[in-house]
Amino acid sequence: MPVAQAAVMFAPPDHKRPSALTRADLKVVGVLAVFTLIVRGVWFGDPNADIDEQLYSLIGSGMLEGKVPFVDLWDRKPWGLFALFALAHALGGPGPVAYQALAAVFTLAGAVMIFVLARPLAARWTAAGAGLLYVVLAALYGAHSANSEVFFIPMMLAMAMLVREPDHPRARLRAMAAMLIGGAALQVKYTVLPQCLFFGLWALWGEYRRGAGLPGLAGQAALFGLLGLLPTVLVGAGYALAGHGEAFVFANFLSFFDRLPSGAGRLHGQIMMLLLPLLGVALLGLNAARRRPAHERQTYAFLGLWLAAALATVFMPSTVYGYYLAALIPPCVLLALPLFARRDPAAANPLIMAPAALILALLPSQYGLAQGSRAAAERMAAAIAPHVDREDRCLLVFDGPTALYRLSGSCLPTRFIYPDHLNNALERDALGVRQEDEVARILAARPPVIVIADTALTPQNPAALGQVRAAIAEGYRPLAQEEFHKRTIRAFVLRE
Repeated sequence: MPVAQAAVMFAPPDHKRPSALTRADLKVVGVLAVFTLIVRGVWFGDPNADIDEQLYSLIGSGMLEGKVPFVDLWDRKPWGLFALFALAHALGGPGPVAYQALAAVFTLAGAVMIFVLARPLAARWTAAGAGLLYVVLAALYGAHSANSEVFFIPMMLAMAMLVREPDHPRARLRAMAAMLIGGAALQVKYTVLPQCLFFGLWALWGEYRRGAGLPGLAGQAALFGLLGLLPTVLVGAGYALAGHGEAFVFANFLSFFDRLPSGAGRLHGQIMMLLLPLLGVALLGLNAARRRPAHERQTYAFLGLWLAAALATVFMPSTVYGYYLAALIPPCVLLALPLFARRDPAAANPLIMAPAALILALLPSQYGLAQGSRAAAERMAAAIAPHVDREDRCLLVFDGPTALYRLSGSCLPTRFIYPDHLNNALERDALGVRQEDEVARILAARPPVIVIADTALTPQNPAALGQVRAAIAEGYRPLAQEEFHKRTIRAFVLRE
């Protein structure tokens, strides 16, 4: 390797305020783009790559047909998330590749921002390794396709980039832009609120350091709050003007508190297994950062506080799922940077080698699983399609892939189209209707096909499940059976 090229690749940390990306930085962006496509491309086209995104896709597609979230199709996620899926389908068509490609763009943006945030703290290719590690860990922690974490994490990174330098000459303007981004993130998932509050407080601390008095700080805090709430207020106002204000408030705010907590609690065994590696590396890095130069220690303090806010995001809901922990990846990866400082810049960089090794080990098997899942969904949809239509012969997926509605060309039997909303016992007081009443209404219309699973993902409402099983036993026969992610999904067709 020529000496000049090595000097660029293994350049020491750039402690200057970053401006435009250099040519060497653009090479890193290219590497990150290719790597992101390789990792996430494994799941492209699989309609059952993840669970929640199937509902978001259905609602986003429905928006393009004039359906109104929370009114015609129900969920408690914010309107902005469904708008992202509507945008994806408007640009990329009805299939899953549309939203998976948009998610890949967001993931690449997150990786690039991690590189930029890491560059003042590490050599160029160590910073690049942090971006690569983010892409891999996002996939390992359940953000491999298009759940809400995929979209709000880059928004948090953008806020971090804008407020991390409290002494920046345009710090106030940058903080205002960050609060608007935070407001957009709230319209993807409301649990980002603790992180938005932290970034706002950090920006206010910068104002205080520059001599702002209490009245000035209060005014700035009020402005930050208004900017952060603006997107949600605009959406809510739109619903109120359309006569759907009550539906908006219930779905977005009240139902969150009506959902029952899981009996396992927030810190159960699976969560601890996923949490400890991230926190362990972050704490080791934070300890090592004490030996870094003084101008870096403030940055590591910022990252440590960000991690605390991200933990609040993860554990805000009463039930915590493993993929929620993806929100911890950016601050943990950045906090780990001191562990990868090397005296010999030409030596193999473990922060680059680790993602490469993980990909080589995991991707081939994941590709096979994704292709198998895609084929199984297509086979089951093909079996269902002759028995349903888009008018009044509506499939009922009581437990199984929501994507079967689109794949089979079926109409929708209820506005509570997500199977979990009708079968999950934790949701029984959180829908505004009794689960058993809605299931009874659907079954009274004698759906031509009913889909159920042999193994539940969540605690089941025994009354609703009993209604469905009784209906199947009384008037349905087996139609198709497929394996999806270690669960057997069965379709039953109405006896003629």
